[in-house]
Amino acid sequence: MSEPLTTPGEGFHPHLHNTTGQPAAPLRARLHHIRADALHGDTAQTGGMRRFAAISGSTVGSEKLWMGQTHVAPATSSSDHHHGASETAIHVVAGHPEFVFLDDSGPQPQEVRLRTSPGDYIFVPPYVPHREENPDPAEEAVVVIARSTQEAIVVNLPRLYALGTEEARSSGADGSAPADGSSPGDRQ
Repeated sequence: MSEPLTTPGEGFHPHLHNTTGQPAAPLRARLHHIRADALHGDTAQTGGMRRFAAISGSTVGSEKLWMGQTHVAPATSSSDHHHGASETAIHVVAGHPEFVFLDDSGPQPQEVRLRTSPGDYIFVPPYVPHREENPDPAEEAVVVIARSTQEAIVVNLPRLYALGTEEARSSGADGSAPADGSSPGDRQ
């Protein structure tokens, strides 16, 4: 083969072409390998589970993506929470975690429980309150999580329900300051 498949700066691969004349930021100019034993727990947390970050703005310089793992111990449930404006994709790696949310699309709100197995996927839309449960008395549940935001957004909630406009304002779950002046949610 005598001719290259692409010309630097054109086609499907930009060859890290930089039109500003400035060198590319070091974190944005190379691939990053995050080993399984290098995940860290310095990320937003919810009671009853433990999150570990792999891909984030602070670990690799990502700008639009967060990825990591969540571990739920045997016979444990997480606290109720949502992930703000972030879309969340979940891939079940180990165990049989259950994802619980309140479906209020019908005449009466109904608690829905999604029972999963390794290899399954779950999609959590923005602002949907939910919790993870691990009913197994012996095996830890492990999932891989990808979010559409650069960092893990976690808003812990007092209970599992869909907030109405007035309730959202008084609790601060809509992102505004609650009427009592406390901070919205619990963003650890």
